[in-house]
Parts: sequence; C-alpha cells; structure tokens
Amino acid sequence: TFSQLKEKFITDGNLVEAREATEEDLLVAHTKRYLNRLKWSPVVATITEIPPLVFLPNFLVQRKVLKPLRTQTGGTIMAGKLAVERGWAINVGGGFHHCSGDRGGGFCAYADITLAIKFLFERVDGISRATIIDLDAHQGNGHERDFLDDQRVFIMDMYNCHIYPRDGYAKKAIKRKVELDWGTEDSEYLQKVELHCEGALNEVRPDIIIYNAGTDILDGDPLGGLSISPHGIVKRDELVFRAARRRGIPILMVTSGGYQKKTARIIADSILNLHHQGLIGPEAMEGEGSSSLVMSLMSGPGSAGSAFTTI
Repeated sequence: TFSQLKEKFITDGNLVEAREATEEDLLVAHTKRYLNRLKWSPVVATITEIPPLVFLPNFLVQRKVLKPLRTQTGGTIMAGKLAVERGWAINVGGGFHHCSGDRGGGFCAYADITLAIKFLFERVDGISRATIIDLDAHQGNGHERDFLDDQRVFIMDMYNCHIYPRDGYAKKAIKRKVELDWGTEDSEYLQKVELHCEGALNEVRPDIIIYNAGTDILDGDPLGGLSISPHGIVKRDELVFRAARRRGIPILMVTSGGYQKKTARIIADSILNLHHQGLIGPEAMEGEGSSSLVMSLMSGPGSAGSAFTTI
C-alpha cells in the first residue's frame, strides 16, 4: 500500500514518523488495571487471537506485537488533530473497534477510536460533538461500550449481525443501527451507506467524524461474511467523504479490519480515488492545506512496525 501511495500521492519530503502512544496517552481512555494485564502474554494471546504468544516472554510480546499496535494507536490520535486542522486525515492502520477502556478482544488491544475522540474533547477547542461511522463488517462494540452514556458521541454502525461480537449490551449505544445479512452485495450495501450516512449527519451535526473503514466487507473475506466488490469499497469511501466534505465537517478515517492479500491494493486505490475526486489533498481544503495521511504499517510478521504522517 505504501509504495503505491508514495508513487502517486505522497513524497519523501512530506513524511514524518508518527509517535508511539505512551502509557500516559493510553490512560486517557484505558484503566491502569487493563494496561497492567497486557504485561501477561496469555492475556495478549487471548485478545489478539494469536495462541502461540502464550509461550513468548512478555518483553518480546511488547516489542513484536504491542509496540506496533501502540504506534498505530498513536497514529489515530495524531490523525484526529490533523483532521481538525486540515479538514481530513487518514490513518492507514488503527480502527481497533473491539477494544474498550477496560477490555480488549477481536485482535484489538488498544481503544484508538475512543482515545482520538477523548483527546479532541479534552485538548482541542471547539470539538464537543463527534460522530462515529463504523462500516467495518463487525459491530464496533469497544467504542460503543466506552461511549454508552456519553451524549456527545453519535454512533452509526452498519455490520453483519450474524458474526462476532454480537454484543447486545454495547448495541444500546448505537444511535443508527444497520444490521446486514450474509452475502449483502454492492447495490443494497451502497444504497444503505448513502441513506444512513446522510441521515446520521442530518440528525446530529458533529464537530468531527471518525470513519472506521474496514475492508473485511470484501467478497471472500474469511471473517466478514459480506460480498462487496473492490469497486464497492472505493465507492463506499467516496460516499462517506462526500457527505463530510459537503457539510464542511472534518473527517478522520482509520482502515480497521481486512483479511485478504488484495486488501492493501484496494485501500490504496480508494485513497487515490479520494484524491482524484478532490475530496482529500490541498485542493480539498479551504485556503492553504497539506496532506494528512498517517501511515501505520507493519512490514510483516514480527515487525516492530512504523507510522508516518504526511504534513
């Protein structure tokens, strides 16, 4: 994904390495007890669903697994501020929507969406309402549990209702719930995306949109159970960005789940399409602007990972 984007969209002069989220950062959303539990390899093995981690000493688990996830989390926090400053930001990474402040699960060890919103509420003037548009194939039960009683956060969640996590308690936080059936295809899916994104943003006008853009909706994904084409994913992202740009609302996109090799190419194609449509990049801004693309890519299994921001 990085090489494809770099070739057509970003340059070396725009790249700045993103900062790994510190424990102090993480405590904005997480309990100390939860962070301490991550110092036990069996706990991390359960959360990330990687059983062999049980046998690794925790210093290796920290370095090889949790540090890359903290870097992606730091990328989401950074992208939130960039979105407010420049109108849009994309973290190619993050979107750990099954993790809440006191529990992880479903590959998600840190609650980056919750953290980004809380950082903006606490540290950026003029940000007092947020809308989460979660279009990953799975219900986003982590941020839903975190914001269950917080009227400042409007959650729209569109997901396959037959798969993990089926969290009935968390569903109470969803203000606009769209449950999909097995094998939903492009035509029905895109119609619902447009209808409900427009409806959600007409119902409550937020100061920031957090868009969880999982690509596990792709036909053939082993976990998502939906049947959306690569073109459908590109069009979905365009619809969400158009809804945000039309209203002048800053948007932060995270890429979340996607479990096929071709996913990276589709994410790159979608970002390039957003640029081609004038929905991201300097031409999308009012006045002077810069790119705000945060790269939080792990180069392979066991990689320490890296995150980059174009500014």
